[in-house]
Amino acid sequence: MASLAPPPSGSQAVRPRVGQSWLWRLQLLLSNYLPLLLMALLAAGTWWLVKNTPAPDGPMEPVPPRHVPDYRMEGFELQRFDAQGQLRFRIEGAEMRHYPDTDTIEIDQVRLRATGPDGSLTLATAKRAVGNGDGSELQLIGDVSVERYEVGKDGVLADQPRLRMDGEFLHAFLNRELLRSHLPTRLRYAGGDIQARSFEYNHLDGRLSFGGRSHARIAPRSPRP
Repeated sequence: MASLAPPPSGSQAVRPRVGQSWLWRLQLLLSNYLPLLLMALLAAGTWWLVKNTPAPDGPMEPVPPRHVPDYRMEGFELQRFDAQGQLRFRIEGAEMRHYPDTDTIEIDQVRLRATGPDGSLTLATAKRAVGNGDGSELQLIGDVSVERYEVGKDGVLADQPRLRMDGEFLHAFLNRELLRSHLPTRLRYAGGDIQARSFEYNHLDGRLSFGGRSHARIAPRSPRP
């Protein structure tokens, strides 16, 4: 697949000097919410709409490929339900375009909402989303925000996110279960705050790494009574 965004910088990935227990909790949370986020991003694969849109009747003469959309959808909302009829994923956008020369989908002002089986909620927004034709990669570009809300022991959804990720770029490799950004990203979790020049999280091996000069601030634990 042709590159959809500038390549990552050549800085070597390093781990920030943060407490092992705090970092371990962050990795555990990422491992729990990443499959849900990846499924939400997969739900953004609206290319199936294009591929299943009935073609006009009659033969068509071949047209030289040009980078112009052959399909548009404005003010759309797509929903996906599970076997029990519960809403699991929803994607909204101001406009969606399909480019046949590169077989890519672009979505303006994308908003993703994914609900887990336990009621947990993942929200993601960005100015633009770009996905490839086979649905294996999706990029969120511009004012990217991802929030993870969890359900408490009382069964009530928290009103504040447990994890928040903010940046200008997020690249999701859906088949490889990998999240990556070569641009500065801020991760806030459980009183901790990481400012990373770049980051990568691999769900298959549970590895969370940061590149460049990264900073971490960890709030001290409250003393037990």
